[in-house]
Amino acid sequence: MAKRDYYDVLGLAKNATDDDIKKAYRKLAMKYHPDRNQGDGAKKAEENFKEIKEAYEMLSDGEKRAAYDQYGHAGVDPNAGGFRPGGPGAEGFGGFAEAFGDIFGDVFGGGGGGRRGGGGQQVYRGADLSYAMEITLEEAARGKDSQIRIPSWEECETCHGSGAKPGTSAKTCTSCNGSGTVHMRQGFFSVQQTCPHCRGTGKIIPEPCITCHGAGKVKKNKTLEVKIPAGINEGMRIRSAGNGEPGTNGGPAGDLYIEIRIKQHEIFERDGDDLHCTVPVGLTTACLGGSLEVPTLGGKAEIELPEGTQHGKTFRLRGKGIKGIRSSYPGDLYCHIAVETPVKLTEHQRKLLKELDESLSKSDKHSPNAKSWTHRVKDLFK
Repeated sequence: MAKRDYYDVLGLAKNATDDDIKKAYRKLAMKYHPDRNQGDGAKKAEENFKEIKEAYEMLSDGEKRAAYDQYGHAGVDPNAGGFRPGGPGAEGFGGFAEAFGDIFGDVFGGGGGGRRGGGGQQVYRGADLSYAMEITLEEAARGKDSQIRIPSWEECETCHGSGAKPGTSAKTCTSCNGSGTVHMRQGFFSVQQTCPHCRGTGKIIPEPCITCHGAGKVKKNKTLEVKIPAGINEGMRIRSAGNGEPGTNGGPAGDLYIEIRIKQHEIFERDGDDLHCTVPVGLTTACLGGSLEVPTLGGKAEIELPEGTQHGKTFRLRGKGIKGIRSSYPGDLYCHIAVETPVKLTEHQRKLLKELDESLSKSDKHSPNAKSWTHRVKDLFK
């Protein structure tokens, strides 16, 4: 199935600003988040969530958005044949893109293009890595310092980075004579491509090191200190420069992107910088009114319920929300009143309620909404 246009996925015009993209993503992410969609619609919601997440990741990145605006999905899909440097199905564009790798590397985020090293070898930037970090709502509001374990590459101690078995050495590639590239003729063009035998290194290792299998480096884990800024929100990413995969032939390492996931809270629901919570209230309290204690992320607060508070009434507590990363002031807390109907009544309680109902039914002033609704229904069936 063909991918939908990323702008259509987020419901945006192509001239949308960065703020427009963030707001659209935040709204749709909350709507289709798997934690909010259970049952029959869970699978469809998960598909929608993945689709809007992909669209946001592409359009929120300046370079990827520029490539997408110019070439469409082919500009940002590493598996797309038309413009992938040296990729299968390139149909003549592969060698052309390889020859102009610096230009295409800038456009496509360094995914395929390389540059020349001092020895004529192709130098490639390492791939970026992604790490999903789950934090609580309180941690997102206040910020935190955390540690994560990530994969890293270190020089092989057996071969000291040469990739060759101790006592042997690498030999110059006979296909490219050590340049790392070969010349290919495609139509009217004579272009350079990465040597398929040595993969751009310019050398062949006859007897690879048994520890690193010729890579010259071994995979290990390292601990990384991560500072989570106060006010961070779901889906935001923290960039750790140089902590991605190592480059090839001395190329720079990629970056590590730490993507934030916020656990579902038992009481609060976040909407941007605002918080929402449902406050259950007994029938008597709703009728008579009074002070009501409600929770906030910073402690407790009180709201005054007026006499006759109705179900669904919302109270706004200014400044009791979350101060976002780019916000000057914290958001608000919205308390939604849920009036509870008494259950499991005793006979005495039933008798009291019936007496109360008989007393209330003698006057229409106690239930003005019910009276108005009854009159509208009667008019409907005249």
